[in-house]
Amino acid sequence: MTRLMSWRTASIFAYDLAALCIAWWLAFALRYSSFDLSAQFREHWVTLVAVIATEMIVLMSSGLYRTVWRYVGTDDLRRMLFAIGVGSLLVPVVQVLVAPGQTVPRSTLFLHPLLLACMMAGGRLMYRMWHEHLDSRATSRSGEPVLVLGAGFAAVRLLEQLRRSRRWHAVALLDDDRHKQGRLVGSVKIVGTTADIARMASRFNVRTTIIAMPSASVETRRRLFDECRAAGLAVLTIPSFEESIDGSGSGDTLRPINIEDLLGREPVKLDQSGIETLLHGRVVMVTGAGGSIGSELCRQILRFNPAWLILFEQSEFLLYQLLEEFDQRDEPPAVLPVIGDVRSAARVNDVLSRHRPAIVFHAAAYKHVPLMENLNAWEAVRNNAYGTMVLANAAVEHGVEAFVMVSTDKAVNPTNVMGASKRLAEIVCEGIDRSARERPDGAAHRTRFEIVRFGNVLGSAGSVIPKFQDQIRRGGPVTVTHPEMIRYFMSIPEAAQLVLQAAAMGQGGEIFVLDMGRPVRIVDLARDLIRLSGFTEEQVTIAFSGLRPGEKLYEELLADGETTRPTPHPKLRIARARNVDDAAFRELQDWLRGRAPLSDDEVRRDLRRWVPEYGPGRVPDLKVVNTRV
Repeated sequence: MTRLMSWRTASIFAYDLAALCIAWWLAFALRYSSFDLSAQFREHWVTLVAVIATEMIVLMSSGLYRTVWRYVGTDDLRRMLFAIGVGSLLVPVVQVLVAPGQTVPRSTLFLHPLLLACMMAGGRLMYRMWHEHLDSRATSRSGEPVLVLGAGFAAVRLLEQLRRSRRWHAVALLDDDRHKQGRLVGSVKIVGTTADIARMASRFNVRTTIIAMPSASVETRRRLFDECRAAGLAVLTIPSFEESIDGSGSGDTLRPINIEDLLGREPVKLDQSGIETLLHGRVVMVTGAGGSIGSELCRQILRFNPAWLILFEQSEFLLYQLLEEFDQRDEPPAVLPVIGDVRSAARVNDVLSRHRPAIVFHAAAYKHVPLMENLNAWEAVRNNAYGTMVLANAAVEHGVEAFVMVSTDKAVNPTNVMGASKRLAEIVCEGIDRSARERPDGAAHRTRFEIVRFGNVLGSAGSVIPKFQDQIRRGGPVTVTHPEMIRYFMSIPEAAQLVLQAAAMGQGGEIFVLDMGRPVRIVDLARDLIRLSGFTEEQVTIAFSGLRPGEKLYEELLADGETTRPTPHPKLRIARARNVDDAAFRELQDWLRGRAPLSDDEVRRDLRRWVPEYGPGRVPDLKVVNTRV
């Protein structure tokens, strides 16, 4: 391979050397209107040698010969023109130094770089065009015809990829810009607007469409998807710029459209400098590091180059998986894997005293509502509220600067034990933050506490989406608890990014509420997933199973009586919740320290004392209701 590349480089070098000589000869021929230049060359041969040497040295220095001709592009041409321009400016200087007695006509010095640029650029472009012609001939006979929706920059890049694809070839473009109708993008014609999807699919006999609009709004993507599916077409899309940068894309040019495309939101704009100041070069700790939110927090934190990232996780398997992922990176990050339980004060204090984290992100929690409702209520309170108290007290004791707790919308007017236990955890953080403010030495090293509330995240562990997908793979039915069940959704990366943003903005004691956008009906989500899987509702039915223990039809982000105020970030607001007085807070801490397990009924009874807005719902009949959509 090295010999082959050396031979190819030598061939390109030889071509450019010949182009230099011919361009110099043509420049003289045009100047003297004659091809008989023997007299001129006898006089200027020294100058010719100097010109060739100067130009080739400049061209080699520009990195031009590291380019693959087959993929030459505008950047390569810009580099080539810059090198020719620099060489043409040096030629008169070299000519004066080498042969001061010889005078080269000024018109020749002007014509030579123009002719050289045309010859060098023309040769490279013709070589690329020839290879693309060969590729298109090889692929057009075997590739499946596709319609491309969009005729912007993304579509241009896509068409370049499709020319080399043996699986697909584009037969037409559709774009809603009326000024583009009938024009060509490369060799592919814009034949109509996106309203013509069904007609053009029939005309060109295509079964697949590609949405080449990575910056299109959610409404536009949903409309195009619905029209394509109505026409019986498979739908593909290209990764967005954000997917390509953060690595969440598959790495392929094309991918199936997914639920995030239909429920997605605008990309989050972060205060990069504020987060950089908070995290860069600092020791950071994440509890529940192997979970859905915890692991994404770790990925986002590592972008800001902390000195160390402590991965605190109870599950050995989840921690192992996360380490395996980080080990695949080109430069493995500075992480410390720690197995531990937030309820173990000895373990938590040992880790904090040994590694001295400056920031703690507390994402460890039990969060499965029905599982925590019956038989496990006391464990939910112990893990979610008592574990938070142990960790928060240790953070204050060991001088942690910022403690950020990940909460949930289920903590607002909770109807289940899980939500009430998370509200208890919020009360614990608020109470310890208030106590830290009142400590005599608080001015020297006070830990500030922040709480971040948000709703469901797409694709998280325990999310309804993987469950629906599994039911669809098995042929259905897809079980939805209630036809009017609604939830808020955001992507895991967005949730993690907004948690970091809140941490950078917080002053202490705030409850940050994330803008969750519009609520989504779960039955509509099920319908979308069925269509994304290529089925109809006749093929995969939807069955209503009834509310599960502790569930309510909709979630809230603010409790009754709470108010919010805006922040500099449009997707974050600050809530003011009900405070617990010091005496009641001390009683709450004593109750959480109780070692004797309580029954589910005793837990619910006591939760109503500490969380007055908690209203445990009726435990519904779990019998499946045979209702079909």
